[in-house]
Amino acid sequence: MAQQIRYTMIRLTDTISIVAESPGLRHDTVDVIITIPTFKRPDHVLKTLDSVKNQLTKRSYAVIVMDNDAEGLQGIGACQTLFESGKITGTLEIAHARGNCNAYNAGWLTALKKYPNFKYLIVIDDDEIADPHWIENMCATAEKFGTDIVGGPQLPVFERPEHQHFSKHPVFTPHYSQTGPVPIVYSSGNLLVTRKLMETMGHPFFDLRYNFMGGGDADLIDRSVRQGFKVAWCNEAPVHETVPVRRTEADWLRARSLRNGVISTLVERRQRAGEPFGRVRTFAKSLALLGVSPFRAIAKTIKTGSPMIGFYHVYIGLGRVLGEFGYSNEQYRNAEKN
Repeated sequence: MAQQIRYTMIRLTDTISIVAESPGLRHDTVDVIITIPTFKRPDHVLKTLDSVKNQLTKRSYAVIVMDNDAEGLQGIGACQTLFESGKITGTLEIAHARGNCNAYNAGWLTALKKYPNFKYLIVIDDDEIADPHWIENMCATAEKFGTDIVGGPQLPVFERPEHQHFSKHPVFTPHYSQTGPVPIVYSSGNLLVTRKLMETMGHPFFDLRYNFMGGGDADLIDRSVRQGFKVAWCNEAPVHETVPVRRTEADWLRARSLRNGVISTLVERRQRAGEPFGRVRTFAKSLALLGVSPFRAIAKTIKTGSPMIGFYHVYIGLGRVLGEFGYSNEQYRNAEKN
């Protein structure tokens, strides 16, 4: 049974309903927007909000929470009084269209429509906790290096401490370890973008082909870089991601690794869409990566002592080839089981 909503919903678009806003909110004074998509994690989204509320910064910021479970509305039920009481500054909404990309698109469109002067938008997921200096360090990095995209580390916190060794698996390992300009980042789980980038790339920001598979973030960032936007990494702005036991099981890690391979193929296929023999070249690269993957797997296994880490390269190569034939693993289709 759906959560009873006490607030009169205001339709921003056909797929976005505003449920609550903090009293006296001055939209035009907000400099930074924090978006939090949530789906059936009412307890954890409160922890995420608490970490965002307690940020050490003088910048004016507001939070947009997008509940993507229009039937259950557990996120609305958990967060509504916080927004109505003014304990959280910002906007609480329902993203009616299901899916990862739809949720992000809803929050980002709301930011552009309701907050006319914000400069930065930063994303955190509802299974993450922000470092107290997160907002300040992300924004300062964008300003220092003059970039429109900043990524930061997502550090795993395993529900069972004995699973800490999984932190060395590529699925959980940050791509960089030093702050500064980088060629690309891949995840929206800890991401800053500028208003300029959002207005240039336009709505829908995230391609709905990735809606239940993930990878819409990697695709958007790649397209943005190809438009000339620059990227930086901020190692001093971590978020701590809660990793349930399910995500340490072999079948989940295998599925996530295969999915990463599929995403790599789809992104490269779009990159080469206008090239002569672009599709053939992408397929040839996929076959080559699969061909060398056993050797890379053996070398990585010897180095780390973990066959599970070593086999990541095999699954990436296999995922790339499977992606050429239309395979997709829609892990977000049943996000509560993901």
